[in-house]
Amino acid sequence: MSDTKPSGLRIVFFGTPAFAAYILEYLISAGENVVAVVTTPEKEQGRGLKTRPMVMQETSQKLGIPVLAPVKLRDEAFLADLRTLHGDVFCVVAYKILPLEVFTMPKLGTFNVHTSLLPKYRGAAPMNWAIINGEKETGVTTFLLDDKVDTGNILSQESVSIGENETVGDLHDKLMHLGASLALDTIRGLARGTLTARPQSSEAATPAPKIFPKDCVLDFTKSAEQVHNKIRGLSPYPTAVAILPDKERLKVFRSAIPMSSKSNLSPGEYKISEDKKHLFVGTATDPIELLEMQRENKKRMTTEEFLRGARNIFL
Repeated sequence: MSDTKPSGLRIVFFGTPAFAAYILEYLISAGENVVAVVTTPEKEQGRGLKTRPMVMQETSQKLGIPVLAPVKLRDEAFLADLRTLHGDVFCVVAYKILPLEVFTMPKLGTFNVHTSLLPKYRGAAPMNWAIINGEKETGVTTFLLDDKVDTGNILSQESVSIGENETVGDLHDKLMHLGASLALDTIRGLARGTLTARPQSSEAATPAPKIFPKDCVLDFTKSAEQVHNKIRGLSPYPTAVAILPDKERLKVFRSAIPMSSKSNLSPGEYKISEDKKHLFVGTATDPIELLEMQRENKKRMTTEEFLRGARNIFL
């Protein structure tokens, strides 16, 4: 970050998860003036369905920032409240799709912090799909919102490498820190007039759709590399699922492709090592080793822990 002087802008921040809360705290620690936070309403949680504050609301309260939590973004009362804030720029991090009357409100526009190198991976799950598809690189993009999802003009962009065993959880934390820095640079660039927005190439665009439970089931007729990528691209959430011989659904968090394999397993065929500490499953190419998993209604465990109580499944 080259520009260390606060922008002086009145910023309205839109976001919901911990990823967004971290970026909010980063902006405040850098001296930026966030005049309000817009987030989702509190949800009923737990057995008693008691309402508990969401992470963004808790963070905002800690920082002393007013919170708006509209049920509907086109609600006239919410729009009126938003206008009274006189925001110079709106910053959006992992929030809902904003309607035209909201994102066109500030004079400097509304920008989104997106966790991919746009136009690649437009959509709800860019980090997951980058790893699932075996990408070696991804990054963060800030762009101005327009009337279509993730298609607006790019303001700033920075890339990072993806390790061959890196999970989406690892990548999430890395991009969270990068996203905070890039959001701050974007705000200050907009304030100084030093950013030039550039259009995205529609021809180079790739999708990153929302991931549903059916998408998490592992297909062992794919290559070992594809299976391994899917496991790490869904770890720790929403988590890949292997179907065991007894039809039990096993969540898989970590895997490895052995450097050399002495056994040829058919796709979906399981094998326990002689020392009873390793579990392998066949794919279309080489066997893959499952390293960390979770049985239904059980805790997350290593393969050795899992096999102590599950060897009979593979007999």
